[in-house]
Amino acid sequence: MRKSIATVCLSGTLTEKLTAASRAGFDGVEIFENDLLASPLAPEEIAARTADLGLRIDLYQPMRDIEAVPEELFARNLRRARHKFELMRRLGADTVLVCSSVSEQAVDDDALAAEQLGRLADLAQESGIRVAYEALAWGRHVSTYDHAWRIVEAADHPALGTCLDSFHILSRSSDPKGVEDFPGDKIFFLQLADAPLMAMDVLQWSRHYRCFPGQGGFDVAGLLRHVLNAGYDGPLSLEVFNDVFRQADAGRTALDGLRSLLALEENAGVSPLPAPVIPSGVAFAELATSDPEPVGELLTALGFTRTARHHGKPVDLWEQGEACVLVNTGTAGRRTDTALAAVGLETADPAASARRAEALLAPTLPKRRTAQDVPLESIAAPDGTEVLFCATGRPELPSWTDDFVSTAESASATALTIDHLALTQPWHHFDESVLFHRTVLGLSPHDTVELADPYGLFRSRALSAPYDGPRLVLNLAPSPEEGGETQARHVAFAVGDIVAAVRRFRAAGAGLLRVPANYHDDLEARFDFAEGELETYRELGILYDRDERGGEFRHCYTETVGHVFFEFVQRSGGYAGFGAANAPVRLAAQRR
Repeated sequence: MRKSIATVCLSGTLTEKLTAASRAGFDGVEIFENDLLASPLAPEEIAARTADLGLRIDLYQPMRDIEAVPEELFARNLRRARHKFELMRRLGADTVLVCSSVSEQAVDDDALAAEQLGRLADLAQESGIRVAYEALAWGRHVSTYDHAWRIVEAADHPALGTCLDSFHILSRSSDPKGVEDFPGDKIFFLQLADAPLMAMDVLQWSRHYRCFPGQGGFDVAGLLRHVLNAGYDGPLSLEVFNDVFRQADAGRTALDGLRSLLALEENAGVSPLPAPVIPSGVAFAELATSDPEPVGELLTALGFTRTARHHGKPVDLWEQGEACVLVNTGTAGRRTDTALAAVGLETADPAASARRAEALLAPTLPKRRTAQDVPLESIAAPDGTEVLFCATGRPELPSWTDDFVSTAESASATALTIDHLALTQPWHHFDESVLFHRTVLGLSPHDTVELADPYGLFRSRALSAPYDGPRLVLNLAPSPEEGGETQARHVAFAVGDIVAAVRRFRAAGAGLLRVPANYHDDLEARFDFAEGELETYRELGILYDRDERGGEFRHCYTETVGHVFFEFVQRSGGYAGFGAANAPVRLAAQRR
């Protein structure tokens, strides 16, 4: 299906927005009136620019407070409409969005609304224009899609139809199945947006928190199926009001929007993509650094052994149990603080994983390797992290481990696996990252969690694969100045006995994060512990959480090296979370 995006979704001038939409691959745009009014270009020049970019102007919007008003006011509205229709003629746009009135002068009279919209449609038809009437969720008298349709049906005018907007429908918890009763040719336009589930004024929710389909909590795919079942064959168009999007790079936002529509089409059964190959585990976490000594000392104290080195690159393999950490010092002479730079994910079919990533517009990374190197498919996540698709130790496929030459040191037999990875995201790309990992990698998102940081609010959202597959936690730094490039990330390892592990770490000289006594005093009030258990946690700096089903989570953190630290976790009783209740204590301790 054709794909369109409203210029209000993007930052910049109108020409910058049009360029971004075209480069991303959209077919058309909705011109938001404010963008046109602020442009120095004449409507004819905008029309030419749009056509040169291969775009069509699918909608001009919005016209507000038109219907169900006193006749004197409606006459002024028609005068306003004549001007808009002449402007649209110059733009080459043939459909206008009319929102249900919020004017205090509007009356609750469906017959009057239908009569006046019919007269507006008469005027529009003279200019070759269609009127798409939309129910605003906060409309004064018309606030639901079925009410708007009854008015359109009563007007019975060929140039008057309805516009359906997923936000206005789903934010009111309306059942979209009723859309299937509409004649498809009377659905003039479809606008799509998602949103996080929030309890707040619907107008403020709409104006500031909309996001692209797949980034929020609405069933946008279900709504789309109903609209298509009605016979709609127009464009799928994004209309998203979002404070962050309007400050972010327009090109990236447009690309993210198109990815959301591609995934939406797949979810709605409209257009297939290469099937997702959900990762089954984490093959390795790769740290980049120009000074390997501090992280090497910490890994040694934690029981890791440097078991191998890449045959042609300055990359060391550290192992303990099943957990693998690569330390890459190939920084070309630049001073680089230790950072989590790449992740290897186990997949049943690396080539298929790469095909899906490419279909969803994920940037593939150049293959910088010699003829002797194992060919690995890799892509870039929105935050710049390299994601490599791996098939470890499977004879029918290349294994990344074949690039490494043993140092003759054996890995510790201690049972250790990578439990999850926590990646702090740049300020403007949190929702983009959620959509990327959800659609490209096939991970399932958890609910968004907001945590108190000593210097602001810390937002976090986990994604996971089924059956003990990889878990990722995406964190948003408290302010734009503290984005993903500077905030620490961490690798969490699962252990069978965290008390024994921490005693071993301390004996080996590992620097562990100090937890304030007030935290453990509060634990005593919140939970019942076996005799001596809490005293052990207090002594060793272990944090604790328990879910409603009795599942338990014990964890501790190392001190930070560069921009990386490690976490050790012990899960029991089916605990599936990440100790969110303890995050403020950890954040405050790291600040100190």
